[in-house]
Amino acid sequence: QVQLVESGGGSVQTGDSLRLSCSGSKFAFSTFCVGWFRQAPRKEREEVATIESDGETTYADSVKGRFTISYDNANDILYLQMNSLRPEDTATYYCAAVVGVNHYSDYGCSRYNQWGQGTQVTVSS
Repeated sequence: QVQLVESGGGSVQTGDSLRLSCSGSKFAFSTFCVGWFRQAPRKEREEVATIESDGETTYADSVKGRFTISYDNANDILYLQMNSLRPEDTATYYCAAVVGVNHYSDYGCSRYNQWGQGTQVTVSS
């Protein structure tokens, strides 16, 4: 099992930037897909950005051009660089991964099975 730990959240003003980090034990050895998700109060969790097994990145339309997901292979850290933050970006951000060959064989990158505890991002106007 991979333990995921997020950091880097905080309270900022509109237009500011933050960089979220996610570290995980054995991250690189058993992980097929990694991504960032967020959930705002009274809203469903949404996918923000992902890196799939072939290296392809995907972004939610609402963050395209502002957020960048990246993976530091040397240190096994997943990042989410968030620029030009808006109040609507306020949410708890979660790091997630698809771990295990059996799970990946069954679901691909459609169902993430390891989650961090989340880090809060608050953007005020």
